[in-house]
Amino acid sequence: MWSNRQAFRNGNRDGIPIALGYFAVAFTLGIAAKSAGFSALQAAIVSLTNLASAGQYAGFTMVRDGASYATMAVMILVTNARYMLMSSALSQKFDEKTPFFHRLLVGYSVTDEVFGICVSVPGKLNPLYAYGAMLLTVPGWTLGTYLGVVMGNVLPARVVSALSVALYGMFIAIIIPPARKSRVILGLISVSMVLSAVLTYVHFFDLIPSGVKVILLTVVISTAAALLFPVREDPYSQIRTDGSYASNSEEGGQE
Repeated sequence: MWSNRQAFRNGNRDGIPIALGYFAVAFTLGIAAKSAGFSALQAAIVSLTNLASAGQYAGFTMVRDGASYATMAVMILVTNARYMLMSSALSQKFDEKTPFFHRLLVGYSVTDEVFGICVSVPGKLNPLYAYGAMLLTVPGWTLGTYLGVVMGNVLPARVVSALSVALYGMFIAIIIPPARKSRVILGLISVSMVLSAVLTYVHFFDLIPSGVKVILLTVVISTAAALLFPVREDPYSQIRTDGSYASNSEEGGQE
């Protein structure tokens, strides 16, 4: 098991590429905020308190278009609903004795990428790991949004477009390592990609909001995976970094 200091340092280390990606991607969000009439400070506060790229972009767009508060609330709720699923899944990674305030603070930082690295931690999740990642990812997202408002329109369109691709690179970096170790995970990722493409490009599904599509895919695929490929958790073992199992006696109580 990791000590608190080691968990925090590992979170710092794993949060570096995410923070750099957030800083780049948030430039485009800052441009959207500026088009909606937000100042750089206002946009930065939104990013600091929300950490939700799609939800923020939808909010800025609706503010620009003059949508009502009710419409905005419903749309952002649907867009960000996937975070409820992520938080529910991540809560299972905590030790049962983890205090509520740790769960609350970690829940604030849950994004797609932070969820990906936290859920991949061997064994139980130490909240300090998430805090180590948060220390970099939150400022990266906030500062990127701020500078996007200030400098976004100065950058060439090709540069802004290239920056937005960084987010997809982070997703690939998260899913490829476990997919190489497990055929089950590789198969589930492949099925997810195919079904996501179907929901995106088949016009029959155009009436379903994108956030709802994500929730449907997550619930259906995760439920099928749990039923077809159940994971038997051994409370007396932990997973090594290479994916194999080691008993506590073998680990020698290492901290």
